[in-house]
Amino acid sequence: MGEEPTTNLTVAKLKALCVLNDVSASGKKAELLARLLEAGVDKETLGIEVFDEETSTFHTTAEKDGSPELDTDDGEDEPVMLSLEDDDTMENVPLPSGDKGDEGRTQSGQDADEEGDGEVLEAEILEADLVDDVDLSEPDASGEREAVPLPKESSAKAAAKNESKVEATTLMEMVRRPQTVAVLLTFILLGAGGWYYVNNQLEPFTADSLRYGDTMGYMITDGSFLASEEYVKLVTDRLDDPPEYCKIRLSFQGDSTVSITEGDGSALSTQSSDDRLGAVKVRGGQGLSWLGVESVNDMSFSQFDLSGHNEFLGKCSDTTIDSTTGQADLKLTTWKELREQVVLATELEFATTLQKTSYEGTAFTYGVGGLLGGLEDLSPGLGMVVAPVELADFFGNAYITKDATGTSSGWEWRVTGSEKVGSTNMWKVTASHRDIRDFCLGYASMTMWLDAESPWAARQMVDVAISSSEASQTSCSAWQQRGIDAVLPEGELELHHTFERTTLSRGVKAIELGKTYDNRPQPNELNPDDDDLVNWGVDGTHLPDNSSVRDHPLDLAMGCIDEFSGVASGAVSALENDGYVWRAVNEQNGTATEWNLSWVDSDTTAGWLHFAVSGSAGALTCEFIAKGTFDESISHNRDSIPEVLPLHDIEARLMDAQRYPILTSPEALFTGSGLHDSTKIGYLVVVPGTGFGIDFSDLLDTSGATTVDFQRSWVETVEVTVGDEEFIREIDRSFSLLADASDGRLIGWTSLSIEELG
Repeated sequence: MGEEPTTNLTVAKLKALCVLNDVSASGKKAELLARLLEAGVDKETLGIEVFDEETSTFHTTAEKDGSPELDTDDGEDEPVMLSLEDDDTMENVPLPSGDKGDEGRTQSGQDADEEGDGEVLEAEILEADLVDDVDLSEPDASGEREAVPLPKESSAKAAAKNESKVEATTLMEMVRRPQTVAVLLTFILLGAGGWYYVNNQLEPFTADSLRYGDTMGYMITDGSFLASEEYVKLVTDRLDDPPEYCKIRLSFQGDSTVSITEGDGSALSTQSSDDRLGAVKVRGGQGLSWLGVESVNDMSFSQFDLSGHNEFLGKCSDTTIDSTTGQADLKLTTWKELREQVVLATELEFATTLQKTSYEGTAFTYGVGGLLGGLEDLSPGLGMVVAPVELADFFGNAYITKDATGTSSGWEWRVTGSEKVGSTNMWKVTASHRDIRDFCLGYASMTMWLDAESPWAARQMVDVAISSSEASQTSCSAWQQRGIDAVLPEGELELHHTFERTTLSRGVKAIELGKTYDNRPQPNELNPDDDDLVNWGVDGTHLPDNSSVRDHPLDLAMGCIDEFSGVASGAVSALENDGYVWRAVNEQNGTATEWNLSWVDSDTTAGWLHFAVSGSAGALTCEFIAKGTFDESISHNRDSIPEVLPLHDIEARLMDAQRYPILTSPEALFTGSGLHDSTKIGYLVVVPGTGFGIDFSDLLDTSGATTVDFQRSWVETVEVTVGDEEFIREIDRSFSLLADASDGRLIGWTSLSIEELG
């Protein structure tokens, strides 16, 4: 076996070479040398062989050390390396003069000797060790130099005496080796801006899942809302006595918070383990309990200015008639079911003061709902514009990087690049709502700035404009325009605002969606049995109603119709033939019950009849009040009337305090044993048919829909003491709900209170 190779390089130099060649820098000198040889580093670089320029041959280090003729004082042949691990600052040492044959350095050395102070090339000395043990040649009797190790202290003194002879030669030695150049360039980059460059390169990422307890504070700025004609109802429907505006404008701004509720163990009373800890219990439209994730968006507007416009000479005036400045608080809460990840319920709570009037209310929807009302049903996904976008919900597992694209909930999105927001570099994403664009409803766009640390958009700009005007439909076909006219409300709707993150606090436990849990409601628990449904549309005249908690249910009241043949012959004739009641509403008036029936005949003739019923079965007293006809055509289509639960069955379901506890209270609809005296009940049948110049039977479900509604309005009096004086304060209150008669499901309810502050 041959002798192990030896080197004249120090351990520090070998470690530096290990770092540069991506091999381990730990171990003894022999181990480092062997590792570098395996990595393919040449022997000259490792100091195992030395190139002799006179003979043009390589010699081992041992041969050179033992052979006088090869024992030259060419210090430049010794590899000069930077140590990346030594902590000692690099010391300046004098270099030995070279042979005359080496013209470059010999000339330099001669110039330095002759002129005294040679030209010095200034360079910043890095904290690295060039040479651990420098051999200085001391002249012997023959005039030649013998290599003698110089202690570090002596080396430092010598370096100080010969400083003028060092820098230029040392730099030349450094730059002649590629490895050294690479190290120097790395240090220069890091010292002169490389740190900034490396730390400002935006890494691609996938959206982090939401966690229970996540909270983000944000500002709402540049908020504006415009609604005209039928869109005005989005705002005024929240009011008890809405003004007759044809257009309203809102400007708003303020601070807000979006958060994920961290539920406690009380929600898991029906669970066998704590695996779903963090979820909350929520009731669905059928009154059964589910586990879900609760998301809360709490908005407080320090500026909430409302301007109204009235009609003038048949046109909506551009001049503001009423302008009110106030404040408002909105709280939007959404519950998403754990297993199917569908929105179980949405609650909008609002409180605002405009001039001297205070409004407080709640709108609760079992499903998607909120600020934009029914527009979410028309364009699914549009409701995302009212709150910071949840990244995991919107992007899923998509990789957020330059030019990435995708679709989500009707939105098409694209990553356009990166942009700095404050001191943070973020990915910039643009998104547009496909349905709004393709169906010529207007436009809806969002620009979002995404930070990998945030589960919500850190910044979000929203621009929405929806209009039924022909100007916004110039690119649509005539067929599309007629469809738009049929389903889109008349008027315009615009919404613009910017969300900007201010604070962020992350929770600990990640939300796990798509997982089942114990006692999850089953399909057979949700819908009524087929035997409970009635198909009255075949030949009936009205939705069956034999309530036992109301004195005069509809079945009983219909006995009065024949008595009105002299004053309401149209209604009597229609109902005796193929006509039916498509809308009915009752109202308690003392001991009597007033019914208002809307009817339609087979020839689409339609009208209404208002009458009162008192007494008991067999001794009814019927009183005609009023009648009328409808100017618009009403569709008659018995085949599309769906099978439904009778009115009294729906009433009984909603009065069940175990299913719907919110509906039974002094501030709701039911007392526990019946209805409040001021509670009304009614139903509405809607069927598809010919209208608006086009037959929609091929576009819509051929089945119609039947809804049941309850309403109550009353005045609450409150005693208030101010100083020594007592005052009676009146608050106008109302409560209403809507249910689906085909399965008894509660669609939603609203509560409103209005108080004049005086």
